[in-house]
Amino acid sequence: MAVFELILCIIAAVVVSSFASRFVPKVSTPLVQIVLGVLVTYLPFFPDAKLDPELFMVLFIAPLLYLEAHEIDKSALLKTLDLSLSLAIGLAIVTMAAVGFTLHAVWPSITLASALALGAALGPTDAVAVSSLGKEASLTQRQRSVLKGESLFNDASGIVGFQFALAAAFTGEFAVGQAAGEFVISFFGGTLFGLVIAAAANWLFETVRSLGWETTTTRILMELFLPFLLYLGAEELNVSGILSVVAAGLFIRFDRTGVGPNVARTNIVSTSVWGVLSFSLNGAVFILLGMQLPRAMRASWSDPHISNTVLIGIILLVTLVVIALRFFWIAAMLRVARDTITGQRRKMTPERWRSAAVMTFGGPKGTITLSLMFTIPYYIAGGAPFPMRDELIFIASGVIIVTLLLANFLLPLLAPNRGKDPSAEMIPVTIDVLRATVEELTGRITPENRRAILMVIDQYTKRIGRLQQRIGRLQQRIGDTDPQGFEQLQIEALHWEKEFVRDRLADTKAHPAADTATQELNVEACERMLDQIMNTLRHTSTDPTSGHAVSQIRGRLRMFQRQMSNYAKRTVSKIRHTTPLVSEDRIFARTRELQVEAIHHVIGQLIDEMGQDTYNTEHCSALLLDYRRAAASLQARPNMSGTTETITQVEDVKRESYGIELGVIQDMYEAGDINRTQARSLRRNIYVMQVDADSGI
Repeated sequence: MAVFELILCIIAAVVVSSFASRFVPKVSTPLVQIVLGVLVTYLPFFPDAKLDPELFMVLFIAPLLYLEAHEIDKSALLKTLDLSLSLAIGLAIVTMAAVGFTLHAVWPSITLASALALGAALGPTDAVAVSSLGKEASLTQRQRSVLKGESLFNDASGIVGFQFALAAAFTGEFAVGQAAGEFVISFFGGTLFGLVIAAAANWLFETVRSLGWETTTTRILMELFLPFLLYLGAEELNVSGILSVVAAGLFIRFDRTGVGPNVARTNIVSTSVWGVLSFSLNGAVFILLGMQLPRAMRASWSDPHISNTVLIGIILLVTLVVIALRFFWIAAMLRVARDTITGQRRKMTPERWRSAAVMTFGGPKGTITLSLMFTIPYYIAGGAPFPMRDELIFIASGVIIVTLLLANFLLPLLAPNRGKDPSAEMIPVTIDVLRATVEELTGRITPENRRAILMVIDQYTKRIGRLQQRIGRLQQRIGDTDPQGFEQLQIEALHWEKEFVRDRLADTKAHPAADTATQELNVEACERMLDQIMNTLRHTSTDPTSGHAVSQIRGRLRMFQRQMSNYAKRTVSKIRHTTPLVSEDRIFARTRELQVEAIHHVIGQLIDEMGQDTYNTEHCSALLLDYRRAAASLQARPNMSGTTETITQVEDVKRESYGIELGVIQDMYEAGDINRTQARSLRRNIYVMQVDADSGI
């Protein structure tokens, strides 16, 4: 029961952290979760449960590293592999030696073997913390690739080094040759085991999908089961479970190809499940870290025979050694590395020194370090207590806190986030995909489907035009002193549309038409368009503190009431076998006419605003162009009333076009025109559209 209560406390703290992080945006989520973990331990109902390091590794670290390896950009990792491996293996070994000899020299009570074990535990960096520190800091793609690659590989080197140093402390003997041999076996054995299992999993997933046996449930369960199988199987073979998980994550494909709503739904659910699981496990890791810190530090802090000042000084000294060594190691690697274009070594400029500092503070210590320290036995071979066990855990905990704080507050200063729009990099790639899809659709035109395909091509052409227009706006807004001004104007234009439609609805109700069907048609069109505008406004608000929650709730209730009323009318009509007064085709056509009228109203408002000082004239001009193009697009479409067969044919062509887009993306990825991350992002959007089309949305 205590374990169940502990799990509930952790889950509750993770949920609270997701809300608390919004109110302290300058503090990274891991730090918020650590604080919550500390606070939870002081609750009166908190269960007295201890962390099992082995269970922690298989339950949390294995799936997180597996997902991190699977999601990482492989092409970017290969470009920085030499630097990542240098940090993961070379720096980890040097850190182990430097911390060990320094700590033993300043505090002889700690044996050299025990100090080396601490140095080995301080080698691994925390990949979860690195990925969570990007809210306020803007790291380059190369910096992220180096840090993520390092965190994937240095866990194994740190764990193996820690185990050998701990064995020496336990027995009093340290065989360098034997340790090196075991390290090689563990390293390469774990990698080989992971690659073999990944190849088998690739074959299994592809076979199951090709035979039509795959369901969403079985696919997700197989994906979730794999990292635990990898870790436990590798540990049974006495090879590195961490490296087997990382190798498999890098090699496995999780075949996400194929066309159709079932495949798309499976891919969407898989992405969603892994997203929720990743956040939950990440949060649980740092909550557990916070829970363990008080117990880890309490014994040493309350010991009257040890000076607390000395403990703090040792923590700062060890942190300085770790950070200084890391900084100069990275700087040396940057100096030695050759330019990918010229092949020449480059001198260290101020920008490159800053990059070295970013990657130095971007590698904080975390949960693996503390979990390793908790595996230190209480007694050595002769039955005597393990010397300075509590002090070693205290020092490791202090270094973790200091490095996390430095990363949280120094990274934004070294690499400030200047409001770059990451999605802007995807616009040219998306345009290329859309153009290739249009070319493929053009070649499939027949006399029977000509109108439907041309309508779909028209939609693709307008998507390309909107993306090109967005590129132009982004280029115009570079250096803008008011980067949020354009968005403010867009929101104000939506309010103008809302007021126009609301006035039209009030006027329609005040002066009803002579024909009942016409009256219902006008009211229904106004209410539907009003619901669309209100829904857009609810999702456009950029200030969560000024959301007028009561007003939003009322709006949602009114929309729900109207939808239920319309649903009830149509249900009664079906029961009575009568034809509704207004068909969906007529409502669609009337709503589009109302949209054109509302757009012309906003255009007039924008023209008036250009002569005033309320909004930037360039912003008014850009938005005016948007609305004029939208009006022209709506007016250019044929009247859809009475063309249900054409609409059905258009939807079929859309589904076919999604398959073409997926094929274009795969071809571009295989040709090296886009990387894995870009391909995944493009596919995700198409999967959503496939499911929407299948659902009739």
